[in-house]
Amino acid sequence: MADLPLLAILRGIQNHECVAIAEALVESGFRCIEVPLNSPNAIESIRMLAQRFSSDYLIGAGTVLTVKQVEDVQQAGGRLIVMPHADSKIIRAAKQTQMICTPGVATLTEAFSALENGADGLKLFPAESVAPTVLKAWRTVLPATTICLPVGGVKPDGMATYLTAGANGFGLGSNLYKAGDSLTQVRQNAEAYVQAWRQLKAAA
Repeated sequence: MADLPLLAILRGIQNHECVAIAEALVESGFRCIEVPLNSPNAIESIRMLAQRFSSDYLIGAGTVLTVKQVEDVQQAGGRLIVMPHADSKIIRAAKQTQMICTPGVATLTEAFSALENGADGLKLFPAESVAPTVLKAWRTVLPATTICLPVGGVKPDGMATYLTAGANGFGLGSNLYKAGDSLTQVRQNAEAYVQAWRQLKAAA
């Protein structure tokens, strides 16, 4: 995520469209793609994307709720586990299989517990519960190297405030892709986010 720390969340994506949608995102600059497991035949979509893209791209699953699902994602070729919560069993299972894991947290207690269990980054979810003012306060006590990714509801013009507060990147859901969006719409959304990110980094 060094070049473009934006995680595409493809909730509701279907098998027949997943590769084309992902290719549009990759062409715009995205390198990290998550398929939530409550999407139709999500494991198959993850398998298709893992086969299509090289290890230079990070493909994985979101809404991971069980250790068994971690195993299923790993067998499908996924390398990323994203969760809406901070279940220590799931974090440890992901790390035991050398996968990257970003659990969801909404409090400092959850954040420190997740890090203690090996989390690679923190999904601030929902982003509204960890507003920029809250994240700024968190940054005074979290380890300096902690990766914090607000997820949910962040639009291109809303990234600046979070970055100033200490965000490292963002997870992008329905404002980037929602079920039924056309390829053209997804590409336009992706390019808007990428352009906004590049401008913010250039001005930093």
